[in-house]
Amino acid sequence: MAVIQARGLGKAYKGKTAVNNLSFDVRPGTVTGFLGPNGSGKSTTMRLMLGLDNGHGTCTFDGHPFAAYDVPMQHVGALLEAKPFHPTRTARNHLRMIAAPNRIPDTRVDEVLGMVGLSDVAGKEPGTFSLGMGQRLGLAAALLGNPHTLILDEPANGLDPQGIRWMRDMLKNLASEGRSVFVSSHLLSEMALMADELVVIGRGRMIANGPVAEFTKQSSANHIKVRTPQAHDLAGLIGQRLAGQGSVQAVAPGELSVVGLSADDIGDMAFDNQIRLHELSTVQASLEDAFLELTGGSEEYQAHALAPRPPQQPYGQQPQQAPGQQPYGEQPQQPQQAPGQQPYGQPQAPYGGPQQPQQQAPYGQPQAQPGQWAQPPAQAPRDGGDENAGGQA
Repeated sequence: MAVIQARGLGKAYKGKTAVNNLSFDVRPGTVTGFLGPNGSGKSTTMRLMLGLDNGHGTCTFDGHPFAAYDVPMQHVGALLEAKPFHPTRTARNHLRMIAAPNRIPDTRVDEVLGMVGLSDVAGKEPGTFSLGMGQRLGLAAALLGNPHTLILDEPANGLDPQGIRWMRDMLKNLASEGRSVFVSSHLLSEMALMADELVVIGRGRMIANGPVAEFTKQSSANHIKVRTPQAHDLAGLIGQRLAGQGSVQAVAPGELSVVGLSADDIGDMAFDNQIRLHELSTVQASLEDAFLELTGGSEEYQAHALAPRPPQQPYGQQPQQAPGQQPYGEQPQQPQQAPGQQPYGQPQAPYGGPQQPQQQAPYGQPQAQPGQWAQPPAQAPRDGGDENAGGQA
């Protein structure tokens, strides 16, 4: 069993600090998750730990730097890239090429291929592998020397849900054998199930280091949820008990959020004051809640909120317009005319002639005058006379 001890790791690129004085330990028998926003320096930190980048500080594995071991793969296994292999060399030959200079027998090659589920494709070229299969082959290479320490950068990238669960179970089993497992991932829900401890960084600086439970306790999302029809009375009693050492907030009608008291304390208080409770539960922050809250100010790339857009109308329907506004692309409506006035642009009646009525009777039928009953249509004259003529009541 070996402990990882990183002390004062640091690195700058062209004057910009990527990693700033990081120090932490990874204990044997644990899976330690390495978390941070994009651009926080996780990959650079792992390269510094293995001596692959020049920088500041030291990192030892069981008291020795990685480069000090004669056969490093038998002490530290690492996976830093998704597909570090020749695309036309078979999977088995790729591992045999790595194993030979490290004095690892071919029987171990076949063993790790079975461990990662690639025995059936051992004779195929890795260039045809999917991203998930490439990750499995990379993990097989890291396990070749049966090392006491594993350093893995995003090993679950590209795996399907079954593969992610397989990866989680494997790493936990390896840690249970006394190995030190240091793994980075963006899958926070998966890390919550897998990791025992965390190293959390932002912009190259340490944010948190310790057990997962201690990290999530720091989130303000932890609270007691209370539902009661006497919320006002209970809130007053809770406020007196807290005396400024916590908070009680009304989050909905009849629902309170309490920080600073346990569920037992609130339940006893409600019982002593004859206050009915419909719900009393402890809400614990998830790893995602705590991570987003505590690293929100250390994101390298922050997106700006988009301006709100009007709701889209279903296809084929016209969007709703403000009163008096014309739909885009349509001709404006003509202004309303006074009674008896012709709309603009329509032919006018002959000068001095009678105006056309506002409503025309159906073709061939007379138009009834106000206060009169409409009469049956008369036979139109054959000489082209007034076709709207009709009898009067």
